[in-house]
Amino acid sequence: MPDPSSFPLDAAERTFARLFPRVEAAFGEYRQSFPEDWERFTRQLTGNFNALFNALIQVYGDQYDFYYHLESLLVALAESWCRRPADLKHLDRLRQTEPMWFQSNRQIGGVCYVDLFSGDLSGVMSRIPYFKELGLTYLHLMPLFKCPAGENDGGYAISSYRDVNPDIGSMQELTDLAAKLRENGISLVLDFVFNHTSHEHEWALKARSGDPLFQQYYYMFPDRSKPDAYERTLREIFPDEHPGAFTWFPDVKRWVWTTFHSYQWDLNYANPEVFIAMAQEMLGLANAGVEILRLDAVAFIWKQMGTSCENLPQAHLLIQAFNACARIAAPAMLFKSEAIVHPDEVARYIKPRECQLSYNPLLMALLWESLATRKVSLLTASMRGRFAIDPACAWVNYVRCHDDIGWTFSDEDAGHLGMNGYDHRRFLNDFYTGRFEGSFARGLPFQENPKTGDCRISGTCASLAGLEQAEAEQNQEAIDLAVKRILLIHSIIMTIGGIPLIYLGDELATINDYAFRNDPHKVQDSRWVHRPSFDWKKTEDRNNTSTPTGRVFTGLKKLVEIRKNNSVFAGHQTEIIDTGNPHVFGFLRIGDDQRALILANFSEHEQPVPANLLRLYGLGYLYTDLLSGNPFPPVDFQMSPYQFICLLVA
Repeated sequence: MPDPSSFPLDAAERTFARLFPRVEAAFGEYRQSFPEDWERFTRQLTGNFNALFNALIQVYGDQYDFYYHLESLLVALAESWCRRPADLKHLDRLRQTEPMWFQSNRQIGGVCYVDLFSGDLSGVMSRIPYFKELGLTYLHLMPLFKCPAGENDGGYAISSYRDVNPDIGSMQELTDLAAKLRENGISLVLDFVFNHTSHEHEWALKARSGDPLFQQYYYMFPDRSKPDAYERTLREIFPDEHPGAFTWFPDVKRWVWTTFHSYQWDLNYANPEVFIAMAQEMLGLANAGVEILRLDAVAFIWKQMGTSCENLPQAHLLIQAFNACARIAAPAMLFKSEAIVHPDEVARYIKPRECQLSYNPLLMALLWESLATRKVSLLTASMRGRFAIDPACAWVNYVRCHDDIGWTFSDEDAGHLGMNGYDHRRFLNDFYTGRFEGSFARGLPFQENPKTGDCRISGTCASLAGLEQAEAEQNQEAIDLAVKRILLIHSIIMTIGGIPLIYLGDELATINDYAFRNDPHKVQDSRWVHRPSFDWKKTEDRNNTSTPTGRVFTGLKKLVEIRKNNSVFAGHQTEIIDTGNPHVFGFLRIGDDQRALILANFSEHEQPVPANLLRLYGLGYLYTDLLSGNPFPPVDFQMSPYQFICLLVA
């Protein structure tokens, strides 16, 4: 990788002066027909060219044809801008005027699979009233593009970024849905699966046919010499699927890099043509109305011999370059990082010029850790040291998603508290698979590695929180506790700062669905246990508070109402506090003119809270309980089991 300090200070400016007239000449007719629009593009390109150039020259600057590829990319950006619909260009202007729009306390996210939620895209459109009832402003539709039949990693093996899976609709229906969601104040979120394609993608098919141009789009080797050399420093991601990181394909007589599954071929970003091609796919999604892209598997996109091939500097540079492309040709679009790695590595992707949003896997994992241990020491210590991020960015906080739960906490954080990280993960795996005596959880292991004892956890929120077991035992007290656990962890993601994200179905206390075991394409993937078809019949009970479904739904709606009605929950100015009680998690939210104190009891027993805690963080003696609307005096009190308290400083 070239050393950026060796570049002339005016290298970007000189390159722009040389290349831009050529781009202008290629779009002369458009410039004459739409001069104001071209001027906007020129301003966006000029303002972001340095970032684009400086990222790409560090990755590709030592290639003889770098400037040819750079010019090709600029032409592609201009073409995409010329095709961008007028209503989306209007959205671009709004977002440029209010760049921190995503930090609003009114932002509430939901995520689902189209087919499982409503059958098809027209079904999703018909459910917009339900989204609005729940308060959603952000809808993440899981991978919905053309993919192989049978095993396809839940749609993450994409065969075409330009074609929707015909079973659920068409690209035009997706574009229409995006527009309708926008009319209703809901931003469409999709995945950008840019580490790999499916083995049925057009590029892969051409590579399989022997086309040398497209064989350079992937990592393909005729023998084991290079795969063996790479694998000396790689970890196995899905050992149940295949050992190592490569799969042999007899039809092409090549070993192909397949980090995750044999039907997912890793793209070769050392080839600049791959970057340009994927930038075009990305902008195609932007022009269809996608406002936020979840960047899938960001840690893996750059490979380098002798390294772990995870979280390398070039991965960050490539994301920065993609970001610059978006700022130039689709400024309304934001990136969300999916990096389920060490917390230090997660934080490195969260930058205004890289990913403005990021999943918060550490908070997710430690909410479940605290429920299992009934202790908040690791949650408190980790959030105190790791919650703060760039003020121009935001966390996306969730209690679970389509994927498994991995225990991504820092061993260093655990060690400071006297915990052995390896042993603690083994305990958590045993607890959430029900192997630990007294566990309330009913989860399944995912990708259990017999060599290391490592695994991750599958299960719906309700089943992991104890509702499935409690209902099976017809134990009303246990049902009450399970409902309280569900609401407790959701109350934290609603108030701690960032965008809360609900996996749709969790608002109805949906439990595990074991029918996946009857499907030969799913039986090996326990994550399908927490991806059931949405039960619309359950929605009939959503306001019936005598049922767990109704208690969870109305409880979540109350939390959404509190969040949306109080600007103190905008942004992420959060101070994690020491409550003095090992079972009570606490934090202070600080707004422009408001302060709120949040306390959460992670135990099934009453816990004392001293009046001095309220006086210390309230800077006074007047509180309002946002759940009840009543005054809350600063006196000693007892928190009930799994109670959540949200106090606004008057």
